[in-house]
Amino acid sequence: MQFVCFHFMPWQDLPQDFEEKHETAWLTLPNGVFDPEKGHRLYAQYLDQLVAAERLGFDVVGVNEHHQNAYGLMPSPNIIAACLTQRTSRVKILILGNALPFYDHPQRVAEEVAMLDVISGGRIIAGMVVGLGVEAYTYEVNPTFMRERYREAHDLIVRAWTEREPFHFEGKHYDFRFVNVWPRPIQQPHPPIWIPGSGSIETIRWVAERRYPFIALPFSPIQVMKEHYDTLREYSSTTLGEEVTPERLGWPVIVYVSDTDEKARKEFEPHFWYLAKKCLRMPREYMFPPGHTSVESLTRVTGTKRKFVTMLTSWDEVEEGLYAVVGSPATVREKMREALKMTGCGIVQGVFQVGSMPHEQAMRNMELFAKEVMPHLREEFPW
Repeated sequence: MQFVCFHFMPWQDLPQDFEEKHETAWLTLPNGVFDPEKGHRLYAQYLDQLVAAERLGFDVVGVNEHHQNAYGLMPSPNIIAACLTQRTSRVKILILGNALPFYDHPQRVAEEVAMLDVISGGRIIAGMVVGLGVEAYTYEVNPTFMRERYREAHDLIVRAWTEREPFHFEGKHYDFRFVNVWPRPIQQPHPPIWIPGSGSIETIRWVAERRYPFIALPFSPIQVMKEHYDTLREYSSTTLGEEVTPERLGWPVIVYVSDTDEKARKEFEPHFWYLAKKCLRMPREYMFPPGHTSVESLTRVTGTKRKFVTMLTSWDEVEEGLYAVVGSPATVREKMREALKMTGCGIVQGVFQVGSMPHEQAMRNMELFAKEVMPHLREEFPW
């Protein structure tokens, strides 16, 4: 079992009347809303939280990549990862970017991740993501070609990490006469690659064929995530003739632990709704630009039982769908125990700071989870 302390690094100070004045926190929200001085303090606090995860016994710390939004202040996750290489010594560092279709020079990704792996002493996990539909607009990438660009960039990067002589790469979207990455990574044949996905059948099949760990995207009900894992298992079994082991399945989960169930909900709920109703507020056409998602995959993410977190209207729905695991240590242990039995995941990607949650509250949440929950789950699920 691997425990990840993952971070969104949200902007915490969207105005009270945000929903009345702004259609979304993505793409068109004026950057005048951002206060650089407060941003300086937030980055310091968020880095302190990730650094503390090593002391608390987490196996991995995780960062991600998003652009032109208040949901996450990490347009360059490699910069955050570089900070973490210097402030930690043991914990692995998961970069759940880079968003490969956005780069006209994927060699840059190969170089930077290789540098980080060498600087960190071989502690980098390379997440490779297609990117959300809305982010096709941020770099003016044709969404119809995002998946093609992603796979071609992936192939180039893996070859750049593993081949020992210069080579010419010629594809549909990228053509480089010389590929000869210096430095090359410490981890051989290359840093581990984890792939996140929202359930598109194309991603699931591609991940299965390459035997990469698959990390479901958060903000959907646990039953929907289980369907994604089951689809991966079925495809691997019937088409590839192999079993998907727990270490290849990741469960992203928002967690909040406090002294009692009542206190946990009272402390946590306002920050959850800040995330759901402000940070993730987005028109549907931004999320699904034409061509970004196939018809087959689009049908997998629609329907009344597949509510995205922004569609929730009550705390009962949050609990029923396990959009967040909230309660006393005993309650959180039991809920997570049942979810792990149901899904068979060997990676728990926990999110402990949510929305507008203050630094001290996030730290106490992490400490309670690390002391009162994580050791019990490790003992019960030794995979």
